[in-house]
Amino acid sequence: MLSKLTFPLEQLNLDRFFTGEGPFDSPLILARRRIFILPTRQGVLFAIVLGIMLIGSINYNNSLGYLLTFLLASVAVVSILHTYRNLLSLKISVGNIQPVFCGEKIKIPVVIDNSGLSERFAIQAELSGEQIRSCDVAQDGWASISLSYKTRTRGMHRIPRITISSVFPLGLFRAWSHVRLNNTYLVYPEPAGKTRLPFQWNEEQQQLRGYHKGTDDFAGLNTYIPGDPLGHIHWKAYAREQGLFTKKFGGNNEQELWLDWRVLDGLSTEQKLGQLAKWVLEADKTEMNYGLWLPGNRIAPSLGPMHKLKCLKALALFREAM
Repeated sequence: MLSKLTFPLEQLNLDRFFTGEGPFDSPLILARRRIFILPTRQGVLFAIVLGIMLIGSINYNNSLGYLLTFLLASVAVVSILHTYRNLLSLKISVGNIQPVFCGEKIKIPVVIDNSGLSERFAIQAELSGEQIRSCDVAQDGWASISLSYKTRTRGMHRIPRITISSVFPLGLFRAWSHVRLNNTYLVYPEPAGKTRLPFQWNEEQQQLRGYHKGTDDFAGLNTYIPGDPLGHIHWKAYAREQGLFTKKFGGNNEQELWLDWRVLDGLSTEQKLGQLAKWVLEADKTEMNYGLWLPGNRIAPSLGPMHKLKCLKALALFREAM
């Protein structure tokens, strides 16, 4: 008999109330069991006022007082249903998240899809208590809310908890649902350190690589030597205060620049990654082939935006062997 009266503690999941379940794959539908509702401060104050009005009506046996009190109370009760239904069955998903550098703000586009038969008003989206944005969602339509917050560490991260809420129509009650999704975003290391690229080629290395001066194809940069043709000077690099270099032309015998982890002795892991990220950005501007060498990862020299993103992603996900 005692076992039948025991409260089923496994059904008492306070995590759903405070932090939400999951994470889940998007889109996530706000079903009944995922939505909670409680009075707001204004709702509590409204209830106190109704209580005072009821006491006054009883004390003075005022019929109009009773009428007004119960009319306002019935309006408040009906607003509970409307506030709750304003969130019910909404589909929440997250759009494409662009990578950023550590210290910058990541932008998370939250997509709210309303396949219901009524328009939803004043839907609020909040990102871990840092920012609140609101929007209206048309019947059988969708809306997007862009939330952002400052990144603090590099790497691949799961998006923080998103809270979808509403106090429509009267502001007396607040319905909310905590949404935890599996979507991730990438944070590159913060570029830091020397701007000047590590050009360390000498004549012996150039001869071993079959380098020769020619005028067929651009093959990289050399440190300026008095007497080099002025027409070959890389003025853009000089304007960016990267130093004075001359353009190399060598047909198919391109010179390659390696951005090497091993030349950064004396720096911490994060300082090395920051310097390499800085060099990747600068090397991309020079329009020359560059490669990246990391412990356990070697990216062959290449050019272009995709190569730059590949190198930055390798730096973001780097984990030093223990």
